[in-house]
Amino acid sequence: MLKKVFLAAATCVVIAGATVTAPVTAQAMTCEDAAKMKYPDSIIDRAKYKRSCKKAYKASMGNEGPLAKLKMKMMDKN
Repeated sequence: MLKKVFLAAATCVVIAGATVTAPVTAQAMTCEDAAKMKYPDSIIDRAKYKRSCKKAYKASMGNEGPLAKLKMKMMDKN
């Protein structure tokens, strides 16, 4: 009986150890990181790339900024 209890406890420990995941340390690459990788030596090119990356990201999100609703209201009046 004691042998079965130890075997069951060991099995539970193995299963629990297999299901516990390690914390995720990888993060999504930011526009700044991408610019540094693409242009490691040129600060001007890096800044241009970073700006275009941010602009593309914002366009993909569908938000044009805090004044987007106001712009739409102004366009509706015309």
